[in-house]
Amino acid sequence: MVAISNKLALGAGCYWGTEKFIVKDFQKKFPGSVKDAKVGFMSPDPNAMANPSYRQVCSGTTGHVEVLWVELNDPSTTFEPLIRFFFQFHDPTTKDRQGNDTGSQYGSAIFCDDEAQKSIAQKVKAEVQQLMDAGKINSYAKKQVETIIVDMNPFYPAHEEHQQYLEKNPSGYCNHYYRFKEWPTSLN
Repeated sequence: MVAISNKLALGAGCYWGTEKFIVKDFQKKFPGSVKDAKVGFMSPDPNAMANPSYRQVCSGTTGHVEVLWVELNDPSTTFEPLIRFFFQFHDPTTKDRQGNDTGSQYGSAIFCDDEAQKSIAQKVKAEVQQLMDAGKINSYAKKQVETIIVDMNPFYPAHEEHQQYLEKNPSGYCNHYYRFKEWPTSLN
């Protein structure tokens, strides 16, 4: 079995909802799977501005994506299920947009730490597209998966008030919801 890194970052729109769905909901399905998680910013461009502020990222000029940086306890058993789960709670077909949130900071992105992660992420993304083409997933706004799969770059944590935001503010803003609860079992 190929070793797989335990670190990755996921961009799925506003990072508050991404954090809630992964730290709370994913861990209900896979208890103890997440060793650590923080909201912050990462750019697909390794030469992007260092340490951008929230305001700078929200301006859409830095190229950073709002992400949840995740460290898994056992990536050999939870990385692929996490990538599948990622596609269940956001819309990967709306480029740089989730609901009312628009801009490059809200892009759908999987930042991988090694080639094994990239291979799995690409496989799952292709499967999502096949399931959409076959009519097994029809809860997204459009017909083409726009999720980017790129190498991890420097991660810049958001300020403390944004960490565990929906845990601290249960009625706070969240535009994430389940597009489908169970993964379709076949393409037939």
